[in-house]
Amino acid sequence: MFAVMKTGGKQYRVQSGDVLRVEKLAANAGELIQFNEVLMVGSTVGAPMIEGAGVQAEVIDQIKGPKTINFVKRRRKHSSKRTKGHRQKLTLVRIKDILEKGAGKSGVKAAIGAGSVPYVSLAVVEVAPVVEKPAAKKAAPAAVKKPAAVKKPVVTKKPAVAKTAVEKPAAKKPAAKKPAAKKPAAKKE
Repeated sequence: MFAVMKTGGKQYRVQSGDVLRVEKLAANAGELIQFNEVLMVGSTVGAPMIEGAGVQAEVIDQIKGPKTINFVKRRRKHSSKRTKGHRQKLTLVRIKDILEKGAGKSGVKAAIGAGSVPYVSLAVVEVAPVVEKPAAKKAAPAAVKKPAAVKKPVVTKKPAVAKTAVEKPAAKKPAAKKPAAKKPAAKKE
């Protein structure tokens, strides 16, 4: 029997004994996990999922995929280049069993992606009740008077002076003229 399951935004057709490389899951090597998003089991097709179906798998290892290199070059007059490498984190799983019904009651940990909310056990956490403190009694003194309000002195603004003529800075005096150069004396014969 085969099933079509969904994990990490991809769909996989699986049978018992298959080994898959899927997007990284929050599980350690040797753990048993269960994929609950099953689209098809045998000839039964879900709309979109099959209620109560599941695929149980054992985590073999956490690995990295092959390195992909992204090279960007701007052509012509721009001499810029950029190279980035990336290795996708993957989880190797071996499919153990395909359940058509009763997957919710199996007690196996659900497969959760490593980038999503971390796995939290279903243990009940006690919350301490909030105790309100009693309000302190305020004694109202009978003969206490409030001090008189202090008046601030009134500040009046000076009237604006109209500017009639704007003084310009004194212009530079022209430089003194240089004396004329002496002419060579005429030759006597």
